[in-house]
Order: sequence, then structure tokens, then C-alpha cells
Amino acid sequence: MKYRKLIFAGPVGVGKTTAIASISDEPPIQTDAAASDLTRLRKPATTVALDYGVLHLPDGGKVHLYGTPGQERFDFMWDILTEGGIGLILLIDNNRADPLHDLRRFLDSFRSFVASTGLAVGVTRMDLKAQPPLEAYHHELARLGFRAPVLEVDARRRADVSLLIQALLLHIDPGLSIEGGEHEPTASP
Repeated sequence: MKYRKLIFAGPVGVGKTTAIASISDEPPIQTDAAASDLTRLRKPATTVALDYGVLHLPDGGKVHLYGTPGQERFDFMWDILTEGGIGLILLIDNNRADPLHDLRRFLDSFRSFVASTGLAVGVTRMDLKAQPPLEAYHHELARLGFRAPVLEVDARRRADVSLLIQALLLHIDPGLSIEGGEHEPTASP
């Protein structure tokens, strides 16, 4: 059985903790603390170390889900959490002032990890702000030398997070046959 570890990253308040909680088959571990800086204007508590959840696969395997803290002052955790990871799910909040800047900043921070693994981008809160459209994210990724699936997601919806994970796994291994169960419907390359 392979060890499977996926990393969720993105700015503060994008939905990393929520996404892991929505997909985890076990109660997630969360390390939230009261926000003490400008983060408190977005939400009262924030992740300071990691979020952790587990997704059980039909074959008995597990996917371990690790969420990074969004604040740059905790970026030392990013390298620790990516160790042994097979891919990055980057969540971007379309309702922020400059979501494409957030995309560039996080891609720059995780560039070496993504270069040796895989990447999928989930854009949240498009229901609150439709611009920029998904095509703008594809264009920016290409301009920066990345190729990755980009999906609109609601981090509260298990089905959305599941599709994002499946997109990442198929991006990592296009010949992958994902079969069985609620988490992994049959897909072909």
C-alpha cells in the first residue's frame, strides 16, 4: 500500500480547513488559534500549524490530507508539511482583492515542490465574485510555466473537493484508473 499525502495551501480564509473537514472520513485535526493580526478582520481564528484529515479509499488505502497555515509568518511549516507529499491543491479565493497575485505568490513559494509532484488549483467564492474567470487562471499558469487543472470549488461541498483531488491525481498520472466508491468514480484518461 502506497503512502499518499496531499497538501492543501492558499491564503488565509480561502477554505483549506473547510475543504479538509468536508472530505475527511475521520474527524480532522485542526490547530486553530485566535487571530492576532489583520487576519482577525477576515475570521476570528486561523490555522497556525496544520490541518489534518484522512480519506479512506475503496482498496483499503488512505490519502492523508495536510492543510498549511495561510499566513506567511507560518511559512516554515510549508516545507515541513510538503515533505513526502505527492501533490499540491492550491486554493485561491476569487473574492480577494487580487486573486491572481495570490496565485503567483503561492506558486512561487511552492515552485520546487510542484516541479517534482503535481498541482491542481481550486478557485473558491466565484459565487461572490465571478471575475477573474477560470480562463484567466489557466492563462496565468501557462505564463508562469505551469500546467494544471483549475476548477471552481465550494470547499464546503464534499463532491467539489473530491473532484479536485481526482483532478490532481489524474494530472499526476494520466493513465490512472480511478474506480469504485463515493470518492473515486470510474474515469478514463
